Order: sequence, then C-alpha cells, then structure tokens
Amino acid sequence: MDETPKPTAPRKCPNCGKPRDAKYDPFCSKRCADVDLARWLKGSYVIPGAERPDSPGGPSDDDE
Repeated sequence: MDETPKPTAPRKCPNCGKPRDAKYDPFCSKRCADVDLARWLKGSYVIPGAERPDSPGGPSDDDE
C-alpha cells in the first residue's frame, strides 16, 4: 500500500494565529514569544499531576 504523505498547512503562532517566523519559532514575533514566557512565569500554565507531599526538611505545620 503506497501512501503519499498529505501536505500539511503551515503551522500558525499558538498565541495569535499569524504565520510563524523562523527567527521566533514557534511564534510569529518577539512579542508573542514574550507573552508566552510571561504566562509561564506567572504560573498561568500548569502541568497536571498529583499533589506532592512536603519534602523532608521543608516547612510544615509541626515545626513550631
């Protein structure tokens, strides 16, 4: 079975949908790259997972 790959549409900037710029890939501009970085730094993006217990030597309620 000979399947030729289908051409894919050019991927767009994940923030604004404009065509990507190779210099700022995967974004279209420095502004969109900076907006995404700011979202990461503010904690807007979260990787889901289970709550972790307090680490040894870390703050806890019984340290008083």
